[in-house]
Amino acid sequence: MSTHPVVIHTDGACIPNPGPGGWGALLQQGSHELELCGGEAGETTNNRMELMAPIQALEALKRRSAVQIHTDSTYVRNGITKWVVGWSGNGWRTSAKQPVKNVDLWQRLVAAAAEHDVEWHWIKGHAGHEGNERADRLAAKGLTEAVAAARGV
Repeated sequence: MSTHPVVIHTDGACIPNPGPGGWGALLQQGSHELELCGGEAGETTNNRMELMAPIQALEALKRRSAVQIHTDSTYVRNGITKWVVGWSGNGWRTSAKQPVKNVDLWQRLVAAAAEHDVEWHWIKGHAGHEGNERADRLAAKGLTEAVAAARGV
């Protein structure tokens, strides 16, 4: 592993919610940076886009790494650090015995995170944090590109 952790900032966007969505991730390691974004022109949700950002970022890494992920989504941070253990042990059902929403993405995120040594951090969104602001712009770009592609533009 490199001596420098991979620092990842992620964000998702959906306008309206549900509606078309985009995700963005900024990966930084030492002096290296990689910007990733994408989206779905069809109906998706903000939570799905918030999940796609760290999934895509982790899946983009070529080798096991120490990773620090910064998200402004309490849904993502609490889900991956607190809730998934109970959900998976309960057959991917909530404590109320309901199916877990976005189970496909939660399972994909768990698998992607297991390939690395990940620390999860929550950061307040739209508070002027450079990495978060860049991830927000990438998510908006992913949304715009997805909608344009669907229109054939």
